[in-house]
Amino acid sequence: MLNTMSYVICTSPRSGSTLLFKMLAATGIAGRPASYFFGPSLEDWLDDLGIAPEESSWERDRLEAAFRVARLKGSGSNGVFGLRLQGHSHGFFCEKLAVLHPEGATDRERFERAFGPTLFVHLMRRDKVDQAVSYLKARQTGLWHVAPDGTELERLAPHGEPRYDHDAIQACIDMMVGYDRGWTDWFVQEGIEPVRVSYDDLSADPNGTLRHVLECLGLEPTAADGVTPGVAKLADRVNRDWVARFRAEQGYA
Repeated sequence: MLNTMSYVICTSPRSGSTLLFKMLAATGIAGRPASYFFGPSLEDWLDDLGIAPEESSWERDRLEAAFRVARLKGSGSNGVFGLRLQGHSHGFFCEKLAVLHPEGATDRERFERAFGPTLFVHLMRRDKVDQAVSYLKARQTGLWHVAPDGTELERLAPHGEPRYDHDAIQACIDMMVGYDRGWTDWFVQEGIEPVRVSYDDLSADPNGTLRHVLECLGLEPTAADGVTPGVAKLADRVNRDWVARFRAEQGYA
């Protein structure tokens, strides 16, 4: 067990991170993790955080404001801070972290200067065909998450009809593999041994996975008891049909 003040869920889209961070938040002791630094745009970060800086302000001043507000939004009453960082946001985030903390010699040191002692949780999905199909379908339909009762939690575009596209699925697979490789290479580069969590384990036993992560954070694992998953699976017959068709076209079961 570690005594940590912050943690980062290092992941890629459609790996179960929304389920995990909502359950962590529901414990009441693991902060309020979310994607406070989403995408490669400082302007978008500030807008998402509700910050309206003066146009003449320096970049470092804007970064200080963004990190200050993100810490406030993502921290619980016990001081624990949670952050989800997607693969496509990671490189830009590290670049801006170096601007904010140039005195840090490594990314890992700069993380700790920004957030204090930090635990890294690597959440990944082993079946890249399933992940790619889930991602492509969400982009096409505009629907990303639903509650257990079926009500929409996150829609990013008006409803669209899903359309099978072999090449698009392959491109999504390549993208997800690239994100996983990027995280793995970065952990090696920074000398980080992350807590490893799989989508499969999280999906099969969400409360058991939650207890494990709490233990790794040095927090009371029994806080996981009674926490109910706040999102439901979106996979349906369309997902299953696309996966089977893609595998058949690729020549493997």
